Amino acid sequence: MKHAAYDAVVLAGGAARRLGGADKPGLAVAGRALIDRVLDACAGAGTTVVVGPRRPTPRPVQWSREDPPGGGPLAALGAGLRAVTAEYVLLLAADLPFLTRTTVHALLTELAAEPSYEGVVLTDPGGRDQPLAAAYRTEALRRELALIATEHGGVAGLPLRMLTHELALRRLPDPTGNASFDCDTWDDLSTARAHIREHGNVLDEWIAAAKADLGIDLDVDISVLLDLARDAAHGVARPAAPLTTFLVGYAAAQAGGGPEAVAEASRKAAALAERWAKESSGSSGSAESSGSAESSGSAESSGSSGSSSGGSSAEGPSAGESSTA
Repeated sequence: MKHAAYDAVVLAGGAARRLGGADKPGLAVAGRALIDRVLDACAGAGTTVVVGPRRPTPRPVQWSREDPPGGGPLAALGAGLRAVTAEYVLLLAADLPFLTRTTVHALLTELAAEPSYEGVVLTDPGGRDQPLAAAYRTEALRRELALIATEHGGVAGLPLRMLTHELALRRLPDPTGNASFDCDTWDDLSTARAHIREHGNVLDEWIAAAKADLGIDLDVDISVLLDLARDAAHGVARPAAPLTTFLVGYAAAQAGGGPEAVAEASRKAAALAERWAKESSGSSGSAESSGSAESSGSAESSGSSGSSSGGSSAEGPSAGESSTA
């Protein structure tokens, strides 16, 4: 089921006390800042509001700050909601290294499927709610924020659960097992970094990081490019592998870009590598054949010569007699 349009609010202004006050959203996992990974997961949002200090980001966002600064999650949520116009809003922490677009889609789809749900909250493998990895109905959040502000004279310093406990929530078990993992400590950060290398995700993570830094939003068939690099390396020369894939990328860009352009350029380069390999193989075979023939011919010639010589030797007396005669 396709979910409706949505906005996103990313909370990125915490004090990070357990990290010694470090700039937590800017800490990197697999070469990408935590906040950049979260922004990639919610790239489909119509409007993305980041509540926290301004910083460079891989895509355009709106910035906001809670009042007062450091006023807690409800104050940050209130600041973020001011720019939200969509019916649904994602509420995300900025320290979720394994949140993906797939998980975001699952949250929004669940929310759209049942009108009685006011929110869908991801639960971690231990069954605990993760209210900062969730999708909500915007009006439900505004309603509860207003009620809390009226009852308490404001929302600064109040916990987020004061709001979420009042909502009709659907709990969604973490579909990947790690989308709800957050980095609150240095050990958490080390665990996240190790997870990338220990679970066979290195190539995918590298491609994602490279695309982000290069400003490329393009999905291509990686296996096709790897096969092309292999064929170029084996059929031409090892340095031909990176050079060929670069040329394929350049040709695709010249053709207007897109997966189809990459596929077509890859097809042409693969065909060339195949022709090259066959030609090299054929030349080698001809040379070997020619060499064998020449060798065989020489051997036969040598043999014939030897036989002739031997015959001459055997018939030497007659020859000698003839000579004497």
